[in-house]
Amino acid sequence: MEFTHINEQGRARMVDVSAKGDTARTAIARATVKMLPETLEMIKTGGIEKGDVLAVAQIAGVMAAKKTSELIPMCHPLMITSVDIKFFLDEENSRIIILAAVKTTGKTGVEMEALTAASTAALTVYDMAKAVDRWMIIEEIKLLEKAGGKSGHVLRNEGDNE
Repeated sequence: MEFTHINEQGRARMVDVSAKGDTARTAIARATVKMLPETLEMIKTGGIEKGDVLAVAQIAGVMAAKKTSELIPMCHPLMITSVDIKFFLDEENSRIIILAAVKTTGKTGVEMEALTAASTAALTVYDMAKAVDRWMIIEEIKLLEKAGGKSGHVLRNEGDNE
């Protein structure tokens, strides 16, 4: 088996994507933040002292997607054309579901950018609300969908890698 991120000396390298064609590429990732019901209510009603939790988390997610190549060593810097962060308040399970959708037209995909955006938005929710709920749990960080490139459009099936 040949490893794409290892050079002939056995050292890490960034993969050469120059021969690949530009295609429209998208990725959607998810993260969830479980919390006390009272914490979710405070976030929903604007009762967190630090400010609007979801507005700050949304900005953090967008910024993180744009900075992914600075955080993950072998990621290519990409010209991202769109980042959209959505929050769904799941009151029944006392959690916030975060979806991060990232788009570009280029030679490599945006899966890492979507995962970084969702993760950072979740970490920001934690940071904004930790004073009232130190034991929140960030979980289910996963890629849900990707499109573009050689593998085309791929959707996660429920149960994949559970």
